[in-house]
Amino acid sequence: MVRRVYGVGSIDLRNYFLILGGGMFSFKSSKYVGYLGLSWALWFGFAQAEMAYPNRPIRLIVPLPPGSSTDFIARTLSLSLSRLYKQQIVVDNRPGAGGLIGSTMGAKASPDGYTFLMAAPPHTMAPLLISNPPYHPVKDFTPIANTALVSNLLVVSPFLPVKNARELAGLIHSSPGKYNYASLGVGSLAHIGAEIFNHAAQSRALHIPFKFIGDAMTETLADRVHYLLFTVQSATPIVKEGRLRALAVSGNSRSVVWPDLPTFAEEGMPEATCEGWFAWIGPAGLPKSIVTKLSRDIFEVLQQPQTRDILARGGAEVPKDIGAESLSKLMWLEYDRYARLVKDGRLKAQ
Repeated sequence: MVRRVYGVGSIDLRNYFLILGGGMFSFKSSKYVGYLGLSWALWFGFAQAEMAYPNRPIRLIVPLPPGSSTDFIARTLSLSLSRLYKQQIVVDNRPGAGGLIGSTMGAKASPDGYTFLMAAPPHTMAPLLISNPPYHPVKDFTPIANTALVSNLLVVSPFLPVKNARELAGLIHSSPGKYNYASLGVGSLAHIGAEIFNHAAQSRALHIPFKFIGDAMTETLADRVHYLLFTVQSATPIVKEGRLRALAVSGNSRSVVWPDLPTFAEEGMPEATCEGWFAWIGPAGLPKSIVTKLSRDIFEVLQQPQTRDILARGGAEVPKDIGAESLSKLMWLEYDRYARLVKDGRLKAQ
């Protein structure tokens, strides 16, 4: 049976051999023809499924409450991606236990590309603070994209006699245990940031956790709390009113919201640098094709002026490298950094 094949010439299909799986077979065998047909059908089916992804709504678990920085970033990205995919991305807030509840749900989700988690530093810290944690914050997940970075503002009581971060560091160093700071709970970004600052100051201060931002601000105004490190988004309103004083920003670069405030590095305290990172991750075992597509598409929406403007107004900045490999390195670095703080007794469950 001779057939003319474009670009090849005349060949005898009866003697035409194909290499498949390291072996050769002849078209003379109908069994192999069946295998070949099945292989092509499977390949075509997988290709069609990949091309169609996503073909139903996507669920994005947020392990923190509505109104948090994690929630704000998740909703901003979900809206942009929903427009791109023409599929709804449902933000599902599952707060509780410092983020353990939502992150555990993310770890146990099916790796089918339709359930993801918006992770932030509490996702990494929470399992370090308990025995027998329900998940490992890095090993049990697939990194996809580092979507945003958020700095904290170092804010002090108006009664505290300090003008900059170094003076505050010197003050708490001179009297260990005398001063205190506020946070929004054990393992929160405010808690982590303050203890990293205290470690850089080579001193210790009393941790006072609050459930609500307003309560923490009220106590700081009354001089019953001495300082705090809250996100730019949450601390800016009361500082702009002139009721509390901001001394520095915790990130690697100056904030677009507070361009006149120095960073800790500029204040001579680079070891106090701490940024909130917000990562789009999935359960372990996600197909590489989905990881690649999502990472690429998230990068695309983060380049949109409208998306960047919304994030900037909320005190968030787009990382220079959002890729999965870079995110994996960051998560391991942060995990090791937080583990050292826990081992040192600076961060512990209360």
